[in-house]
Amino acid sequence: MKPVENEPNVEISGKSAAAPNSEAEAETVESAVSASISTEVLPSDSATELDVPALPTEMLLEMYRKALAIRLMERALLAAAEEGQIGGAMHTAIGHEANAVGAANALRKGDYVTCTYRGHHHGLAWGMDPGRAIAEVMGRSDGFAKGKGGSMHFVSPENGMMGANGIVAAQVPHAAGLALASHLRGEDTVAITFFGDGALFQGVMHETFNMAAKWKLPLIFYCENNRYSEMTPIWRTSSIEDIFLFPRAYGMETMQIDGNDVEVVHAAVSKAAERARCGAGPTFIEGITYRLAGHMAGDLETYRPAEEVEKQEAYEPLTVLRQKLTARGVDEASIAVIDEEVDEMIEDAVDFAEESPWPDAAETYRDVYV
Repeated sequence: MKPVENEPNVEISGKSAAAPNSEAEAETVESAVSASISTEVLPSDSATELDVPALPTEMLLEMYRKALAIRLMERALLAAAEEGQIGGAMHTAIGHEANAVGAANALRKGDYVTCTYRGHHHGLAWGMDPGRAIAEVMGRSDGFAKGKGGSMHFVSPENGMMGANGIVAAQVPHAAGLALASHLRGEDTVAITFFGDGALFQGVMHETFNMAAKWKLPLIFYCENNRYSEMTPIWRTSSIEDIFLFPRAYGMETMQIDGNDVEVVHAAVSKAAERARCGAGPTFIEGITYRLAGHMAGDLETYRPAEEVEKQEAYEPLTVLRQKLTARGVDEASIAVIDEEVDEMIEDAVDFAEESPWPDAAETYRDVYV
């Protein structure tokens, strides 16, 4: 991926990148400005050429239904947070839906997933009930972890969701452990772990890359690159332009794909899963996407201009998926029926969560290991 023009100015030693004072300084500034994927880049500009089979229209309709359910649930959670119904930090994945839905549909029941604290979309994509998911975020007893996990620690082993994690990159070695267990038991189960671009600079990532590649673990590393580590744009933090190149140093197969297109995500994860199941080892996938809401509920988003968000909205997952469906002859009326059904389902889910009782005080002492 080539650097784009008109990158934001970078402050180096108090001097603007727009006006370097020496040839050496100009080289330093140029390197800083062009480093890493800019927020100007569109997901479709991703680097890997991939054979992407057309999925059946019925499957795309179900993927649209799931992606829309995620989007509406996230919006409902933001509204609940603004009303004071949710304690602690809450991070939504509005704009990330295709990464979760495409991957979940490419894997089998029994495969494992771990993810970051921005993991509501993975929970629903892997089969969590929206009502119980919302109840969990609200800390209610009908939640998947009886309200003890909250937003940042989604877990549902019965659905393969083995845990979201509030520590950056901590879920990655957990997935490696699951993959190792599968390998030692002689199963063909695959583990997939999702993380953000900021996790690439954690030491535990590289330790896990090395072990997974050395032992050829059935593991898929999936980076949801939304171009921001919290409020810091990735071009300020990465020394190279394409972060999918990092894991190649460990002899790993890597891809950089359009993370806003469910068919592309499905094709990439299917290919990675096939490699993993036949003993060829792990694959690293960088899904280029964009976070349309703030880093967390209450984020004022002063670090990015509204124009940037508006530009990315034209390429967001639901828009891309609707265009695919209409191009295949699905009429707007059929899509509108799904919209109405999903909207009603999420309204019912919110009602269920709000009516769910608070946990008994005695629950504090249950499920605790000493």
